[in-house]
Amino acid sequence: MEKFTDFFESGMYACKKCGNVLFPSDAKFKSGTAWPSFRKALPGAIAMKPDHSLGMERTEVVCAKCEEHLGHIFPDGKLCGDTDPNAGDRFCILSDSLDFSQKEEKS
Repeated sequence: MEKFTDFFESGMYACKKCGNVLFPSDAKFKSGTAWPSFRKALPGAIAMKPDHSLGMERTEVVCAKCEEHLGHIFPDGKLCGDTDPNAGDRFCILSDSLDFSQKEEKS
């Protein structure tokens, strides 16, 4: 099981390589898969590239700042447990590509 798969603290997920902030914790959902899943990325935080490796046609997700491989995007969010009524794409992200910063409590 990936480090952040069943982790649901409030905060922000960033690229482990360069620190670029990628996903807010409220975009994360339980997908029933072994990888952390997000329904959206922050605007301009990620880039997508065609990936034809392993005999598959997929879309690779990379950090827009440093181009580090983050995972893939799939059009199966609704099938994978996203309860958002507008569920669509699922960002399937590798825990090893992420750092997490907890939101500070407001006084």
